[in-house]
Amino acid sequence: ARVAVDAHKKNPADFVLWKRSSPEEPGWESPWGRGRPGWHIECSAMSAAYLGEVFDIHGGGLDLIFPHHENEIAQGTCANHGKAYARYWMHNGFLTIEAEKMSKSIGNVLLVHDLVEQVPGEAIRWALLSAHYRAPLDWTAALIEQSRKSLDRLYGVLQDTDRQVGALPAADEATVARHLRDSGFDEALLDDLNTPRAMSALFALADGLRGQLMLRPDSRDLAAIAA
Repeated sequence: ARVAVDAHKKNPADFVLWKRSSPEEPGWESPWGRGRPGWHIECSAMSAAYLGEVFDIHGGGLDLIFPHHENEIAQGTCANHGKAYARYWMHNGFLTIEAEKMSKSIGNVLLVHDLVEQVPGEAIRWALLSAHYRAPLDWTAALIEQSRKSLDRLYGVLQDTDRQVGALPAADEATVARHLRDSGFDEALLDDLNTPRAMSALFALADGLRGQLMLRPDSRDLAAIAA
């Protein structure tokens, strides 16, 4: 066991709702004696207070599924008299730095407000979206460089369109929606937020836009693809 079994548990496999506190530990008086909330109940209490008994999305790292989130579901469902606790659970994969785990002891912890001093925020976002959220992602200089190139490729097509055609008319929303649907972009995001596949759809749209430029089509269609 990672931690000593609480002597007050009826069963060693039970999780704790309320921990007894020794005099030197933080604690509050309660009907069950002086103590403090267990790890899992803290999150359920905050969720109920700020999001309501039943809420849409609960996120967290893959390492929190057991025991933390499973215990949250158990206590939350009981407290809600059998109603759902959270409708959707999204567990993200781990982020490594140059194939090493991010760790303060190693000194390789990356913070976004430091990163944006060196890399455009949109390149950081693109890099993070380049892997499926449930898959691991290795943060490297090559990843950032590839993210910059990917964005440049998309922006390049838009700049070429602007140079060749000039100001485009306002895009028709229905036509924009049709292009997104036909490209597979919508379907990709509906497939468990499959961002890598959605990115492929964006590149397909960009290639289509470049092809349309060569044919000099109706500017309204160009506007919809660009949008």
